[in-house]
Amino acid sequence: MAFTEETTHLVMNHVEHCEDGGGLAVAGWTPSGSCTLSVHDDPAPETPPPHPLSATEDDADEPRPRPSGRYVLAAHRAGERDGLCRELSRAPAAKVTYRVAGWVGLQGAGAADGCCHAVRVEVCTDDGRPVGGGVVVAEAGKWGEIMGSFRVDDDEPPRCAKVFVHGPPAGVDLKVMDLQVFAVNKIARLRHLRKKTDKVRKRDVVLKLGRRTGGTAIRVVQVENSFPIGACINKTAIQNPAFVDFFTKHFDWAVLENELKWYYTEAVQGQVSYSDADELIAFCDRHGKPVRGHCIFWAVENVVQPWVRALNGDQLRAAVEGRLRSLVTRYGGRFPHYEVNNEMLHGAFFQQRLGDDINARMFRETAQMDPSPALFVNDYNVESANDPNATPERYVELVTDLQKRGAAVGGIGVQGHVTHPVGDVICDALDRLAVTGLPVWITELDVSAADEAVRADDLEIVLREAFAHPAVEGIMLWGFMQGNMWRSHAHLVDADGKLNEAGHRYVGLRQEWTSHARGQVDGSGHFKFRGFHGKYVVQLTTGAGEMKHQQFDVGKGDGPLVLDMDL
Repeated sequence: MAFTEETTHLVMNHVEHCEDGGGLAVAGWTPSGSCTLSVHDDPAPETPPPHPLSATEDDADEPRPRPSGRYVLAAHRAGERDGLCRELSRAPAAKVTYRVAGWVGLQGAGAADGCCHAVRVEVCTDDGRPVGGGVVVAEAGKWGEIMGSFRVDDDEPPRCAKVFVHGPPAGVDLKVMDLQVFAVNKIARLRHLRKKTDKVRKRDVVLKLGRRTGGTAIRVVQVENSFPIGACINKTAIQNPAFVDFFTKHFDWAVLENELKWYYTEAVQGQVSYSDADELIAFCDRHGKPVRGHCIFWAVENVVQPWVRALNGDQLRAAVEGRLRSLVTRYGGRFPHYEVNNEMLHGAFFQQRLGDDINARMFRETAQMDPSPALFVNDYNVESANDPNATPERYVELVTDLQKRGAAVGGIGVQGHVTHPVGDVICDALDRLAVTGLPVWITELDVSAADEAVRADDLEIVLREAFAHPAVEGIMLWGFMQGNMWRSHAHLVDADGKLNEAGHRYVGLRQEWTSHARGQVDGSGHFKFRGFHGKYVVQLTTGAGEMKHQQFDVGKGDGPLVLDMDL
């Protein structure tokens, strides 16, 4: 590409670091609120090492630069909104996703060793409207990396934009080093992900068919990918033939949107009904779709039904036990996954009333009643780097605590309700979750953008990052059809059944991730191809015109899969 005045914003840093007489980057920064700014140099900044599961410089699209050690300090802060501010050197373009990168730190009398505070990097347009940024939970004495993003979704770009850095309480000094704002290089990321996907999801296959078959026409068809992609369904949606048609053709698994939740099955104490859940499960059985169990409990207080909130401690404990017995024994062996207590990073309703062990007890008792399903944690914002309550590190701490208490945690659910996603931010979060050794599922994916082309790009970003990551074992979309979506501007299929641009992109990716091969058996009686993991059928046409078939599976493995075919 030949860069012009109009396209230079795609490669430049929008925070220009000018030099003062002492050689330190400071020009352009101004105090925001009550604080004073000064410039300093850290000759050996202590930053976290590259994550062990992150891409190496040999295969990453853009290796992370080393921190310079030069930083601006905001001291004498009087409140959480006090900090640093500067105008971007160039206004962001409309509908372009930008990455916010750099390092932040804490010091001063209010930042004792080991204490942690959320630092917020916020980008606002000229009218004061926030359009994104990022959040870092920084530890005093160490540098924390910013993994933020933003986008202006208006048709017209703003005249200007400013970046603010603030967040810690009064008395904590705030440091900012090497802040950068730049447009995401989607082309380079796509090239990297295709290479990574080929390595993670595909394998060389050698079919041994015998010398007598040399020269025979052969065709290999993939009939199932081992990486499932599913969607949520509800009682209303399955009455729509267009919904059913798209769901049955393009999704592998299902999850009930609300019909299995406690507030739905027992809205009034003692009046328990699973009729709607049973109807949906029967629908999935007819179409051969496995169903995830969502969810046994929900930890966020405002979604707990009023009669449960009114119970005292002993009554609540008895109600929890009753819910477990009622649901888990009824569907014993029925679900491959359960989400046991939804959104524990954002709610603690049961823990606050029944003690710290109640979450692990829910897992233990579920496993005792039904040992077959994998038991998942499930939460939101973990992949977005914008929520101090839902950092990957805090999610890992939650899982570790549950395991120490005897909970058989079998998987990590990352919901994926995303806005202006950035690939390397998502990948970084998945890398940090992968250290648990547990499978990760994207459990409630939707991307919201009024512009359908932008929505299609956003959806592709998340799908490709998840599919290319070795820790991820499946994806569930939280709806796909207009009128049956929890979020607006997130559908793939219009109300009349027509695919929009996001829908076409999704179908195209599913086709891209399906392997077919055809040709002739070589003189040694072998046929070689490289295909995605999953189930296949080989079709061999003999010299007499007879068609022979055989099924086989391609699983994970470093070396070629060699199969003796009995045809």
